Amino acid sequence: MAGSCSGSCGTPTKEAQQAAAAQAELAISRSLGKIKNKILVMSGKGGVGKSTVSVNLALGLAEKGYQVGLMDVDIHGPDVVRMLNLKGTIQPPDSPDGLVPPLKYNDNLKVVSLEYMMRDRDEAIIWRGPLKIQAIRQFVSDMDWGELDYLIIDAPPGTGDEPLSVAQTIPHVKAVVVTTPQKVALADVRKSINFCKTVKVEIAGVIENMSGFVCPHCNETVDIFSTGGGEALARELDLPFLGKIPMDPKVVMAGDEGAPYLTTEVDSPAGQAFAKVIASIVRRLPPVMAPPMGLNVAPSGGCSCGSGGCAS
Repeated sequence: MAGSCSGSCGTPTKEAQQAAAAQAELAISRSLGKIKNKILVMSGKGGVGKSTVSVNLALGLAEKGYQVGLMDVDIHGPDVVRMLNLKGTIQPPDSPDGLVPPLKYNDNLKVVSLEYMMRDRDEAIIWRGPLKIQAIRQFVSDMDWGELDYLIIDAPPGTGDEPLSVAQTIPHVKAVVVTTPQKVALADVRKSINFCKTVKVEIAGVIENMSGFVCPHCNETVDIFSTGGGEALARELDLPFLGKIPMDPKVVMAGDEGAPYLTTEVDSPAGQAFAKVIASIVRRLPPVMAPPMGLNVAPSGGCSCGSGGCAS
């Protein structure tokens, strides 16, 4: 009889769709509730070394002993897995309702990327917006991130579906904007900054990448390109400036070879610059869990209820 199956013939009912959406939101909230700091690394244009910054930032934080997740939401051009030389593939959860384990770089660093979920890593991803949005939401809800001090999110260039999905899915995410010193890059990075203002994402700071060139022979930094543009922009817009990272051919080689730069060139000018940027981020975003909404936290020595009238 027509219409008698009440949604059991293959098309979910409206109530079933609403229940599934509510379950997904609950899973996202549960996952994010265990993560202290969420950092979206973004740029206004391609070619500024954003993924290199994301990988070395995550690695540097992990090397300092923090629990770190690295989530690659560059759906069409994921590079993080190759830059870390991770060879594993996705493993099913232990139970039907379980979470999927991310790839582990070491005991302190977990990685999720669409690339490690594909049988053929050279296959082109030809997806429209809704599929990309759903994938990013599942990166949060379906992965076993566990307790993290920092979740670093590597977004593709620009202000499209991926950074917008992150902003809408992950409350209280902070943005780190990567730029090069040149005027063209600075013009594009202003768009990223305006994007953050529009979607109400706080900017944790600006990083000036490729600031000068490290000579491979003498290891000195030479300003063959312009320098200081990112710092000047941060000062003009009253944004925190996290530091300058010089261009070093060894950084490119490390990424191509899957030997992360901070594990091989710690004492180089670029390695020292990365260390300063990481220290700046830890100062601005310490690994402390924010209290739940509505909790009245008393000052040291006071009672926890906030009334001041009970014994603590």
